[in-house]
Amino acid sequence: MSRARQPPLVTGISPNEGISWTKVTIRGENLGTGPTDLIGLTICGHNCLLTAEWMSASKIVCRVGQAKNDKGDIIVTTKSGGKGTSTVSFKLLKPEKIGILDQSAVWVDEMNYYDMRTDRNKGIPPLSLRPANPLGIEIDKGRFPQKDLESLFPGMSADFTSENFSAAWYLIENHSTTSFDQLKTAVVNLKKQANKKNEGSLAYVKGGLSTFFEAQDALSAIHQKLEADGTEKVEGSMTQKLENVLNRASNTADTLFQEVLGRKDKADSTRNALNVLQRFKFLFNLPLNIERNIQKGDYDVVINDYEKAKSLFGKTEVQVFKKYYAEVETRIEALRELLLDKLLETPSTLHDQKRYIRYLSDLHAPGDPAWQCIGAQHQWILQLMHNCKESYVKEQKGKDKFLFHLYIYIYICNALLHSPMLDLDSDVRPSPIGHLSQTASLKRGSSFQSGRDDAWRYKAPQQVVFVEKLTKLVVSQLPNFWKLWVSYANGSLFSETAEKSGQMERSKKNARQRQNDFKKMIQEVMHSLVKLIRGALLPFSLREGELRQYGGWEMKSELSGQWLTHVIQTVRLSSESLTALEIPNDMLQIIQDLILDLRVRCIIVTLQHTAEDIKRLAEKEDWVVDNEGLTSLPSQFEQCIIHSLQSLKTVLDCKPGEASVFQQQKTQEDVCQLSIGIMQGFIDCLEQLSTKPDGDIDTSHLSVDVSSPDLFGSIHEESSLSSEQRLLIALSNCRYLERHTFLNIAEHFEKHGFQGVDKITQVSMESLKELDQRLFEVYIEFKADPIVGSLEPGIYAGYFDWKDCLIPTGVRNYLKEALVNIIAVHAEVFTISKDLVPRVMSRVVEAVSEELSRLMQCVSSFSKNGALQAKLEICALRDTVAIYLTPESKSSFKQALEALPQLSSGTDRKLLEELLNKFKSSMHLQLTCFQASSSAMMKT
Repeated sequence: MSRARQPPLVTGISPNEGISWTKVTIRGENLGTGPTDLIGLTICGHNCLLTAEWMSASKIVCRVGQAKNDKGDIIVTTKSGGKGTSTVSFKLLKPEKIGILDQSAVWVDEMNYYDMRTDRNKGIPPLSLRPANPLGIEIDKGRFPQKDLESLFPGMSADFTSENFSAAWYLIENHSTTSFDQLKTAVVNLKKQANKKNEGSLAYVKGGLSTFFEAQDALSAIHQKLEADGTEKVEGSMTQKLENVLNRASNTADTLFQEVLGRKDKADSTRNALNVLQRFKFLFNLPLNIERNIQKGDYDVVINDYEKAKSLFGKTEVQVFKKYYAEVETRIEALRELLLDKLLETPSTLHDQKRYIRYLSDLHAPGDPAWQCIGAQHQWILQLMHNCKESYVKEQKGKDKFLFHLYIYIYICNALLHSPMLDLDSDVRPSPIGHLSQTASLKRGSSFQSGRDDAWRYKAPQQVVFVEKLTKLVVSQLPNFWKLWVSYANGSLFSETAEKSGQMERSKKNARQRQNDFKKMIQEVMHSLVKLIRGALLPFSLREGELRQYGGWEMKSELSGQWLTHVIQTVRLSSESLTALEIPNDMLQIIQDLILDLRVRCIIVTLQHTAEDIKRLAEKEDWVVDNEGLTSLPSQFEQCIIHSLQSLKTVLDCKPGEASVFQQQKTQEDVCQLSIGIMQGFIDCLEQLSTKPDGDIDTSHLSVDVSSPDLFGSIHEESSLSSEQRLLIALSNCRYLERHTFLNIAEHFEKHGFQGVDKITQVSMESLKELDQRLFEVYIEFKADPIVGSLEPGIYAGYFDWKDCLIPTGVRNYLKEALVNIIAVHAEVFTISKDLVPRVMSRVVEAVSEELSRLMQCVSSFSKNGALQAKLEICALRDTVAIYLTPESKSSFKQALEALPQLSSGTDRKLLEELLNKFKSSMHLQLTCFQASSSAMMKT
């Protein structure tokens, strides 16, 4: 058997105070198992079960009734738990009386404010029974508490319309501070109001006296006739008399009230018309309101009013409504045209475009305004791009004309500055041109630079500025264009909150049908951008027809690699910005192709300019030799190459989505040939410097200060160097290039990703070795030929004969002179580069030994003394230059000795040895240069 449920317990009520009929929520425990279990609910002693709504075992909602007690408990009674208890109470507030003129948020029944017994007085309106101030004097509310007054006058009220009205309560509440004289005045006012009511009733009676008297006379006459003639005789005449009286009364009434009734009918008609105007004033005022709101730009208000009018009067059959609704439609059509013009107006923001499209959609504009806007924006972007090109082409032509006149001015100034007629050192006051020359001379290297900066408004070429402007234009306009299409495609153009699903579905359907058309628009913008840039920078990549449309630039000289690198960076940034819009890659591929062509062109141009710079290095040769026998030329060459490659680093590096510049075989071949050309250009520069005399150096491309008094002076400042010394310096430079510079350059080529580096190095090395060999042969020819040529005359000087000669006393002078000349060659080479000494000396010794061998072999016969003399001189020469002997020179000395008769006696060999020692002792100082060094290396 189940345990009995606990009695209900109320633990909370919200709100805990209020007037009658306040809705409250009761919370507690065990408040019933269901609606049928709830059998009782009292609040402050009033039964509220009728309005109770059982929600759960812990919640009941009801309304408070008109309880007698102002505060009490909430008691819930259930079948299952019986009568409950409460831990909280509810306070019932008395409602405040609301006067006729008081503001109230709810409707107040006016019938509760006057005595129903006075309802029999139909001639006086009810409002007149309840004046706001019956005493007619100023009301001064007292500060007496309401509760005190209620306890002082129990069961009474201060409302003078109430049955329990208490005059004392009313006076205390409203006139507690009023003086006695004012109260007297109030009594007089009350009497006047009572007299007015009586006079009004009397006047009402007086107005009907005439009718009353006529009716009285008629009834008296009827009564007299009945008494005189009898009932039957008078019956007919009485009826006739009564009819006449009634007719007269009716005619009199008609006469009296005809004007009143006419005015009433007219007033009713006017009232009805006013009611119609008031009721439908929205439609009648709508055309004017539409015009005013259009002028203020409140298009949302216009659209809302139009939608409301359309729903109310769109299908009306009333002619007046049709007329006004037609006026509304006329103004809405004008608004559609205005909004369409604003939509197609350029430039405009994306926010305004979306707003106008939504307005036109809400106004049910014909066609597809969103697609019209997309088309207009597309044409406007194309027009902006072409206008940008035309403006810069026109500006370039004007600038070129200005520069032409500037160059003419500079040429005239140069001619005057170098004119022999102009003597700047005379005492005569110098001319302005002379002053200009002197000022420029003080600022070497900056002649006319300030004037040039003032003349050129922009440092960058026009094509570079144009590309920056063009890409900035596209990057600033295309995002809004793309976002407009995205909004059109996904339907968000008409609603940001997924409302108006019908419009969104229509928009998506239209977008699917026009997707290819929009793709063509984007491709056209991309093609125009790329072709305009190609027309400015790569005109050779366009066809003739395209060049007329997208070109027009005066290409007097191609942009340098530095400016092309800047352009590539600009186009890359533009491509990144467009990629961030999530535009499909196939639409942006044409930009990647342009970047690749610009990168390839930048590399080609940079290498071409580098080759030109290398050719001009001959101008910078100062012939100052360091400890290793080198000038600054190899270092300048290497630095020029490194600087050129470093300037190409950003170009050679591949950004995301970019291909390698060396992916095409033709590019690899072109870059390889240009690199070989650079190396060959420097080799030619070395050959030019080492072989041409001073006066033959090409100075036509020198860049010097035209106002400098030292013009061309630096070229001949080292003219004291002989051609043989220049050959030695060139040989020393060649040796360093082969062992260091070319290898370093090859490493840099590989580091920067160049293809065919082995080929570049091989070809360059071969060309360098050929130059080195030619220069070496020329130098040997200069130095060895005079020595070799002096041997034969020296041998046979004084009619010397190998068959008839005296006993040798020493080495003859011709050999000493040859050795001195060889020493001079050694000294010259050692002064330039000690590393070249073994190579040069070996070749000189080879030439001398070969000639000496030839001369010995040409002798038909030797005497004993002649053989001894020849062997002495051959051995003296061989032993002296032993450190520089090569297999060829050793073979020549051997052949020369074999051509001599052998020394048979020991005396001859001893004499030979003594004479050799004597020669070495006497020439010890001179022969010091031929002593071996620990690090000596010979090179053939």
